[in-house]
Amino acid sequence: LKVIAIDEQLRVIYEDNVHFDKDLPEFKTQGGVCIHSDRLTVTSPVLMWVKALDMILEKMKSSGFNFSQVRALSGAGQQHGSVYWKKGSIQILKNASSELPLHQSLKGCFSVSNSPIWMDSSTASQCRALEKAVGGAQHLASVTGSRAYERFTGNQIAKIYSQNPEVYKETERISLVSSFAASLFLGTYAPIDYSDGSGMNLLQIWEKAWSKSCLDACAPGLEERLGCPVPSHSVLGPISPYYSQRYGFSPDCKIVAFTGDNPASLAGMRLQEGDIAISLGTSDTLFLWIQEPTPALEGHILCNPVDSQTYMALLCFKNGSLMRERIRDDCASGSWDEFSKALSSTVAGNNGNLGFYFDVMEITPEAVGIHRFNRDNQKVSSFPKEVEIRALIEGQFMAKRIHAEKLGYKVCK
Repeated sequence: LKVIAIDEQLRVIYEDNVHFDKDLPEFKTQGGVCIHSDRLTVTSPVLMWVKALDMILEKMKSSGFNFSQVRALSGAGQQHGSVYWKKGSIQILKNASSELPLHQSLKGCFSVSNSPIWMDSSTASQCRALEKAVGGAQHLASVTGSRAYERFTGNQIAKIYSQNPEVYKETERISLVSSFAASLFLGTYAPIDYSDGSGMNLLQIWEKAWSKSCLDACAPGLEERLGCPVPSHSVLGPISPYYSQRYGFSPDCKIVAFTGDNPASLAGMRLQEGDIAISLGTSDTLFLWIQEPTPALEGHILCNPVDSQTYMALLCFKNGSLMRERIRDDCASGSWDEFSKALSSTVAGNNGNLGFYFDVMEITPEAVGIHRFNRDNQKVSSFPKEVEIRALIEGQFMAKRIHAEKLGYKVCK
């Protein structure tokens, strides 16, 4: 959990973090998560998140941070995680005693104590059922921006309902991680914002309203458990009195809707129409501002957090930096300097030599293996080292452009 405070000139005046594994060892997480014995189910303890918030605010207080100067706060949460509030919890949240850390007041408030998160892949049967119920994967993508994905919240809710109907019955509100965090500051249930809400397989991205057919396919009485979605820049209300009393926040401090981490990245990088941002990580993520999206079976279309009338597209490529590191090791003696020199020694277009490099099964497209083609479009088994390096880089970036264009991206001249 990270906190950052900025002044009116956007200068950073404070930052700090709580490391789940190290600072909260009692929850026994690895990387902030618990991987279950089936290797498919991945969760995080809800109370760990609440306790981390208590801990970070106490750290700020002991460092002398002046909470009374905070005019507004907002945040971002990992996309696709969900939190299940037990019946009656809203009263406990509203009336939490400022004498106690929040995690003590809320310890009995969650009908599901371990929240399913973005790494969970245990809902394959629910995904198939959802696609079937609404007329196929492409139709679901056309309505909600994505085909059914195992980590998406609708499918996670469907699993909880089918496996534990009593637990579902006991749940009065379902939050995303982002709206859950906003709720803690608001002292009442915060609405889900359009942008994070479009990563659930439940929101009609064009109408900005829940899809009745998707809700019905997942669980009964779901609409009232989700509340009404709102624009991502909505001011939700003033901070809960709990924070004024315990930490000295001004009662006028405003809570702005929280959103998902990917939409927040688009906002934080100040992307505009025609811009593309690429995160080169273990997986490569590409996101872009888009006016007229065409949802497809690969990639995601989300509502744009900055402008509710436009959209953002998100594509994930699993063979990212690990693939680049393997070719660096094989062709450049493990040195990025040598890798760069080899890349510079070849011409753009690689004299027609092209390669597709998938060490593991790719997400976009679903393919595996290494496939090399020479200038005559004939498959070959190997390339000279410097040709291999350029083929990898050009192939990865051409794939990103091609799949972005499929989702409606246009290269602005």
